[in-house]
Amino acid sequence: MSRLKAIKPLSRPPSLHVTVQESLRSYIEENKLKAGDPLPPESFLAQQLGVSRNSVREAIKALESIGILETRRGIGVFVKEFSFQPLLDNLAYGLGDTLRDVEELRELRRVLEVGLIHKTVEMIGEEDLAALREVTERMRQRAERNESFAEEDEQFHRLLFRCQNNRMLTGLIEIFWRAFYKASNFANLANSDPLSTWRDHHEIVEAVAARDVERARKRLDEHYEGILQVIDKNRRSITA
Repeated sequence: MSRLKAIKPLSRPPSLHVTVQESLRSYIEENKLKAGDPLPPESFLAQQLGVSRNSVREAIKALESIGILETRRGIGVFVKEFSFQPLLDNLAYGLGDTLRDVEELRELRRVLEVGLIHKTVEMIGEEDLAALREVTERMRQRAERNESFAEEDEQFHRLLFRCQNNRMLTGLIEIFWRAFYKASNFANLANSDPLSTWRDHHEIVEAVAARDVERARKRLDEHYEGILQVIDKNRRSITA
């Protein structure tokens, strides 16, 4: 007789408030509720689901935390307009504990920005170009004084893609900076050549202003390669 395989253990059933969350999600979907539509009172939901009001309340709080519902004090619970922001905020909170996290996020940012820069070249107007040149001029002044210009750097990337009105990309840009400077709490991620970084940004702006897609891509890619070199340098200093 062949040897029998062991019986696999039963998977643990989800907690009650998770089950209630799924029921509330299904209720919203099946009734095609839209942003601003109200949910029934907690007492009604608890009675319909056969659970306590506390279980319903916990499920509602969990759905609020990810941006599906919102509670209006003294009025009730409503479906919230969909936004990626709560998910992006949670992602930012979890990233930045290791240099590897920062490196992986840098790579995602590089792929996104290099891949989308052609749309900026097509869409950007004179107002945004002027704002970019103003920011890079502040970078130059700070670089010549050997000062950090992290705030201007983040503003630069926001401005570079502002014309596309892509909220997801804007959120990822913000996350990158949160994670990068969170990582700087345990490793020196200081830029050893601020003038070179200023030049990167200056050349990106001028390539965009010239409507030169290939040059803009090349300059942006080289800029992210410089960030990788900073990360690699600090990884070596940690392991040395």
